[in-house]
Amino acid sequence: MTRPILIDFFATWCGPCKMQTPIIEDLQKKLGDAVEIKTIDVDHHMDLAGKYQIQVVPTLIIEKDGAVIHKLEGVTDARRLEELLKPLI
Repeated sequence: MTRPILIDFFATWCGPCKMQTPIIEDLQKKLGDAVEIKTIDVDHHMDLAGKYQIQVVPTLIIEKDGAVIHKLEGVTDARRLEELLKPLI
């Protein structure tokens, strides 16, 4: 089994995205290599934003074994992210 992937779709001009970034950074320190974290700027990767049907930033996608498990729109707190990711590790 592969490790889960957390994809953070953001935009540099997005205020809530700036709130989400430190939450994800802290989560990465806590979970380490157990979770792969990717950040994608929707303004530079419209193809991926389209593939994942991103309409709101920030949007977090949690994937496992190539399947989307969760899609979270808006700022998501660390506790909630940890609750969703730990069972997938």
